Amino acid sequence: MDKKIGIFSFFAGAGFLDLGFERTEKFETAFVNEYHRPFMDIYRGARKNMGIPEPMFGHEVKSITDYHDSAEFEKLKEKIEEAKERFGTIGFIGGPPCPDFSVGGKNKGQHGENGKLSGTYVELICNTQPDFFLFENVKGLYRTAKHRAFFESLKDQLHDAGYVLTENLINAIEYGAPQDRQRIILIGFRKQFLKSARIQSNGEDLIASFDWNANKVFHKEDIFKYSWPSTSPFEEDIKKEIAEETFLELTVQHWFEKNDVLNHPNAQHYFTPRNGLPKFQSISEGDDLKKSYKRLHRWRYSPTAAYGNNEVHLHPYKARRLSAAEALAIQSLPKEFVIPNNISLTDMFKTIGNGVPYLAARALALSIYKFIDNLNLVNEKAVYAEADSQ
Repeated sequence: MDKKIGIFSFFAGAGFLDLGFERTEKFETAFVNEYHRPFMDIYRGARKNMGIPEPMFGHEVKSITDYHDSAEFEKLKEKIEEAKERFGTIGFIGGPPCPDFSVGGKNKGQHGENGKLSGTYVELICNTQPDFFLFENVKGLYRTAKHRAFFESLKDQLHDAGYVLTENLINAIEYGAPQDRQRIILIGFRKQFLKSARIQSNGEDLIASFDWNANKVFHKEDIFKYSWPSTSPFEEDIKKEIAEETFLELTVQHWFEKNDVLNHPNAQHYFTPRNGLPKFQSISEGDDLKKSYKRLHRWRYSPTAAYGNNEVHLHPYKARRLSAAEALAIQSLPKEFVIPNNISLTDMFKTIGNGVPYLAARALALSIYKFIDNLNLVNEKAVYAEADSQ
C-alpha cells in the first residue's frame, strides 16, 4: 500500500497503543479522543518531545458518550469522510476503561460507569462504520462468566452491523515487553471492506487467515516453564550478575539499562513512603506474590504493570518504589518517551498502568497491516486477471 492507514483513537490515555501503530510507519493517527485532560497533556507533550506531528483533526478532551449528541456525531462523521478521502482506509482503536471487568478491580461489569463505556464504543463503531477496529480490555471480560455474556452481546451487535471478527487473549510478554500482562483483543473488519478485495467469500472464511502469531518474539510456554531466579534478601545497590542470558530481553534490568532509567527525565518521579523505609527494606528481591508491596527481581520479568490503588511495586535493589521512568521501561516504551514534569505522580502512574505495552501494540498493528495488505495483493491479482481475459 502506498498510502498510510488513518487511525481514530478513543480512550487514548498517554497514547501507547497509538504509538505502536505509528512506529510501524504504516499508520497515521488522524484524530485523538481522551476524557481526562492530564492524560491528553501527557499524550501531546510526549509526542512533541518525540517530534511527532499533531493529528490532522487534533485532540478532543471529552467523553465518548458526547458523540451520542446529534451535532457532535455529525462532526465526527464529517471527519471520518474527510479522512477516508485522504487515507483510503480508516480504523478505530481503543481500550475502554476496564476496572469494572477486572477481578482485582470494581467488578461491576456492564452496569459500572466504566463498563458502560465498552458498549458506547461498540455502538459508535456500529454507527460510523470504520473499515476496521481494535477493541482492547482485561482478560476478566473474556474469562469471567458474567462478563463474558456481555462481551458476547457486544460481538453480536458488531456482527449485526456488518463486521467479521477475530479475537485472541494475548500476553504482552510474547512480544518482548518485560511483564506478564494478558489482555483480550477483539479486531473486526467491515464485510463491505473485505468485498472490495474481489474475494468470493462472506468474510468469515477470510478472517480465519488473520495471523495472531506472526509478530511474536517469544512463546509463553517456553517463557513460563523456564527456571527463573527465585527470591533473595534485599541488598541496596548491590550488583548481581545474571546466571545465564536466556530471555535476557525480558528482564527488568535489561530494560532499565536499555532505557537508561537513572538518567531519564522521569527518573526522580516516584512516590516516597509516609512511614519511613523499614517495610520497603524488609521485602526480598523477587517477592512479588503479594497483592501489594511486590519487589521486582532484576533478572525476571515484572508482574502486570498495575500502579493504581494499593498496587505498590518496589525497585529490585533500591529502597523505594519504581520511578515513572522505570515503569515506562516495563511498558516497553522507547526511552525518548517522556512525561511532562507538570503532571501529578498519580496521573503519571495511572496512565502508565492503563496503557497497552508499546511492543504489543506495534505487533498488533503489523498484523492488521499485513492482513489488509494481503487483501490489496489479492485485488491486484484479480485486476490483472480481468485485464488478461479481455
